[in-house]
Amino acid sequence: MVSLVWWAGALSVTAESLSLYDSFGSGFFILPFGLVGLSSEPGSLLECFCFLQQFPKQHGRSWRDISSVSLSPIIRRFKAHTLNYSTLLLEDDRGILYVGARGAIFALNSSDVADGSHHTIHWEASPEKQMDCLQKGKNNKTECFNHVRFLQRLNSTHLYACGTYAFHPLCAAIDASRFVLPSHFEEGKEKCPYDPARGYTGLIVDGGLYTATRYEFRSLPDIRRNLHQRPLKTEESPLHWLNDAEFVTSVLVRESKDNPVGDDDKIYYFFMERAGEETTSFFDKSQVARVARVARVCKSDVGGKKILQRKWTSFMKARLVCYIPYYEVLRSVCSLDGGSWASTVFYAAFTLSAQWRTMEASAVCRYNISAVQRAFEGPYMEYQDWARKWSRYDGAVPEPRPGSCITDHSRRKGYNSSQDLPNSVLDFVKLHPLMFEEVKPAGGEPLLVKKNVAYSQLAVDRVQALDGRSYDVLFMGTGHGWIHKAVVVNFGIHIVEEMQVFKDLQPVESLVISHIQRSLYVGAASGVVQVPLASCAKYTSCYDCILARDPYCAWDGRACRTIATTDSSGLVQDIQSGNKGCRSGSGRVRVPTGSLVWKNRTVLQGDDVLLPCDQRSNLARAVWLLNGSEVQDTGQDRLRVGVDGLLVTDTLSQHSGEYRCYGEEQGLRTPLAAYRLTVLPELPRGPTAAPSPHAALQATNDMKVAYISAIVTLVVLCTVLSIILLYMSCLEKRKGKYVLGEPRPANVELQTVSANCLRKGHREEEEEELTYPDGCLRIIPGEAPTAATSPVKELAAAVPPLPPPLPAELTNGVGALPNVLRKMNGNSYMLLQQQEEPLVSPLYNASFTEELSKILEKRKHTQLVEKLDESSV
Repeated sequence: MVSLVWWAGALSVTAESLSLYDSFGSGFFILPFGLVGLSSEPGSLLECFCFLQQFPKQHGRSWRDISSVSLSPIIRRFKAHTLNYSTLLLEDDRGILYVGARGAIFALNSSDVADGSHHTIHWEASPEKQMDCLQKGKNNKTECFNHVRFLQRLNSTHLYACGTYAFHPLCAAIDASRFVLPSHFEEGKEKCPYDPARGYTGLIVDGGLYTATRYEFRSLPDIRRNLHQRPLKTEESPLHWLNDAEFVTSVLVRESKDNPVGDDDKIYYFFMERAGEETTSFFDKSQVARVARVARVCKSDVGGKKILQRKWTSFMKARLVCYIPYYEVLRSVCSLDGGSWASTVFYAAFTLSAQWRTMEASAVCRYNISAVQRAFEGPYMEYQDWARKWSRYDGAVPEPRPGSCITDHSRRKGYNSSQDLPNSVLDFVKLHPLMFEEVKPAGGEPLLVKKNVAYSQLAVDRVQALDGRSYDVLFMGTGHGWIHKAVVVNFGIHIVEEMQVFKDLQPVESLVISHIQRSLYVGAASGVVQVPLASCAKYTSCYDCILARDPYCAWDGRACRTIATTDSSGLVQDIQSGNKGCRSGSGRVRVPTGSLVWKNRTVLQGDDVLLPCDQRSNLARAVWLLNGSEVQDTGQDRLRVGVDGLLVTDTLSQHSGEYRCYGEEQGLRTPLAAYRLTVLPELPRGPTAAPSPHAALQATNDMKVAYISAIVTLVVLCTVLSIILLYMSCLEKRKGKYVLGEPRPANVELQTVSANCLRKGHREEEEEELTYPDGCLRIIPGEAPTAATSPVKELAAAVPPLPPPLPAELTNGVGALPNVLRKMNGNSYMLLQQQEEPLVSPLYNASFTEELSKILEKRKHTQLVEKLDESSV
């Protein structure tokens, strides 16, 4: 049985009834009704988590490896004697790429980052701060440095940079023309995180510094505005507006430009945070550890007058969903506008949540600015203390609308700034920061879901194609140092190529696009890499150029050219379908024969043979022709078509002939390999090929030699093992030697005697010289007991029983006892006193502490035992 756990119910079906028609990998399958994740447990019980969203069949190819080519273009690299080149600032018009790294800031030539003409600012943490960081328990190899986390243009003459400075954040205004550090630094505790690994985002907007992170060592996450006459931050009581937030990025949208309602510019923050139990429009009852959020604040917000003083009055947040459960970890967000704020779109990359640690997969979703606005204009949520959860608020909403910016409608009512808002509005804002509606992706589904990859960074460019349409080109950095280039076509993504830009496995930490240089800059831990946006020359045929569907490239009849540098007349390009432009006059797909080199293969009948054929595109399907007829992989004719070639098993004479391999993609076939296979008749077998008597006799002799050798080897091993065991036994006897009748050593401090071997008077002591009458033995100290059998642990484990009753003649002569005894290991007792002590009544119950104190005091004046492995209390 397979148990299908739906979000709105449960369904049970048999495994045979599931129509599995596509594989997602690692236990995922696409069914006609959605995506299923299978987790197998002992007992053949399978749990399937089914995603409610039904994906159309045309997006099925997105679940496979769909990159067209995997080639590496010309790459320029920059690396200095430091690490963590993660903060990039491109000033395209000036031709400068600023790089913030660990303990340094670089100014690179954006046309060629590797030309050696760069300038450097060394900004290391002082030894005193590094020592202070080390004393706080931080890592002196990774954390106790000055990691530059913020680097942006402050004004026309200065840059503004902030660094962690060994857990003592500092900021500085840098003269861009001189490119040197100033003599005075600013405190950075409210502008920069102390931890280099902490999520952080920052923008400078019209002279104000808008940042979001966990600023101080024990502070809560916060969104703050500094370098402004009205510094602001988020509210912390009675509700925390941010719950253990980890910020990803922030985006400025100039909504005040040509706005029909006179709205304000807004800063949008994308982050992850811990969520409690929420009742939302998508999940009836969702209790997720961490969820993706988008929050916004207004640029002209100045806080409240009496309520929310120096706090945001426009803070609102909503959940960001990609409509795939378990894709909850937001990794990167990039934005793009088509010339106006109303056309702004956001692209977001998600990865699997922490519970899916055994596999990697990523999803990419697109969001329109209108969908974000619709969520913030919808109903609010409120926190119910008695139920300990968030639920929809259906009560009255004061005017003007809480959380909104000051618009023309507000100004007409006399509200010219946030300080003019009534108290009822500000009180409502304090208690209702979360919106009920989620921000839904365009089209209601992801653009791409790809297995075996974790996208860490996104960058987007918009390109005008030959068909007059604008296409968004995504550059997606992975957690292993690769770049995936893709084009958004309608409501899907076609991956054009894959580029490995770093040899060592490391996540891509930043991506910046230069339109002037037509380059992509990639920042990571080991350095900065510059790659071209397009490498059209690598497509050597019309079919490769058209099938790639690269908006930057087109075919001119002789070569694949870059559109930006070529006259568009006579160019051929097909982004929508990728199969038009390389056809014959009849309009049918032309199958080029090409100049293939024929390879000969000869095998014996009954043998297996593999005919290799490497596909140049991950999207292509291998097509084989045998003597002009297409090979059908049905399994009946012993032919198997695989990703590496054609496998012919148990060959027959009819398998001889000419084999051609083609790569078919979008209806186009490209010849890749050609073989002539010859199958020779099988060699005669049977009685005529029986082995000779001499060969049989030789085989019998070989078997006898093998048996004798095995027996001799076993005998030698047994003898050696016996000697070893005998030697070990002798050693054990020496260690635990029992001696009868030896006199008591003078320097022995502790020993044990049997409880049944006590004798009265000195008369019995003479008999003990040889042995005790009842056969008791005196134990001479040898090896110490192990920790598992320590007498001290035996004492702590159980309370010892009372000693045996004294003889009648000794009721008034307790001095004859061999001092004070305590039970040890069964019915033996430990002698706590070696020398004569004052007589003590057997009815006197001295505490164990007093006895131990006496022993320790006496040991100060007694010769210690040379062997320290004796039993002790």
